[in-house]
Amino acid sequence: MGRYLISRFLKWIPSAVIVLLLVYALAFYGAGDPIKLIFLRAPGDVVWDPKQIEILRESVGLDRPFLIQFGDYLWHILHGNLGNSIITNRPVNDIIAAAAPVSLQIGLAATVLMAIGGIPLGVLAALNQNTWLDNIIVAFSLFIWAVPVYVAGPLLMVFLVLGLDVMQVPYGWDGLFSSKAIIPVLVLALNPLALVIRQTRSAVIEVLSKDYIRTAYAKGIPRRVVVFRHILRPVLTPVITTLGLIMITMINGAILVETVFGMPGLGRLTVSSIIDVDYPVILAITLIGTFLVMASNLLVDLVNPILDPRAVRAQSKEGS
Repeated sequence: MGRYLISRFLKWIPSAVIVLLLVYALAFYGAGDPIKLIFLRAPGDVVWDPKQIEILRESVGLDRPFLIQFGDYLWHILHGNLGNSIITNRPVNDIIAAAAPVSLQIGLAATVLMAIGGIPLGVLAALNQNTWLDNIIVAFSLFIWAVPVYVAGPLLMVFLVLGLDVMQVPYGWDGLFSSKAIIPVLVLALNPLALVIRQTRSAVIEVLSKDYIRTAYAKGIPRRVVVFRHILRPVLTPVITTLGLIMITMINGAILVETVFGMPGLGRLTVSSIIDVDYPVILAITLIGTFLVMASNLLVDLVNPILDPRAVRAQSKEGS
């Protein structure tokens, strides 16, 4: 296991470097000069002094060639230093440390909600295939999959705030267990919830056609026991496999959710750093997003053998 983890980590390094190189190139050649933007956004009449601009660019190292800047940035990353913000001059490590816990709490809460809601609904729909209950669950999953994040948020606010009057308009962050976090967590979990329901339903329908399931029913084993002992383990394998796709969906959704609801997380920080052309913050967020996607794929590879060792052995034999 240790050798496997080391090999996967070594494969991550070139992927992360390539992603950073592409983002750094886009920022260097196409995003605009942040020093000039500071002058343009300054209040009042500011004298456009090219000499002063060059002095400021030299002070933050923007006057050097592209490869030298990128190599210096990688060297600082190896030492755990993400640099300083060009706009505020604050260490990027401190900026990320303040925003990451908010996004992490929202993401974990949405993941738990997605799992405890999506898997049982998918199993229930498959066990009652082609009935009214199955049709309702499938229609519900299609509906929440089709509703974009920027539409689901206002709809939930109209329903919960104006319709039921159970909360105030959520804006800002007072902790995960505050009422302000309810709607953002629901919005973030909606699209992945539909994916989990459909994936679970398809997997259960496939497993129900297996001979060992029919044999279990023929032996008189109760349906509840068959579901928990013989169906869920092989079913969870393809569901867990979609974790990488779900992680990407949640990362993209967090940008809109945190911006709309004024939550000081990585999503809102992404928008502000792009607007300000704050290179170090943009690169740090990109690095974190890349790491999350790679870590989710690693988690899938580690969990699958635990859930269904037989399937993993069969795949290894086919590969050999």
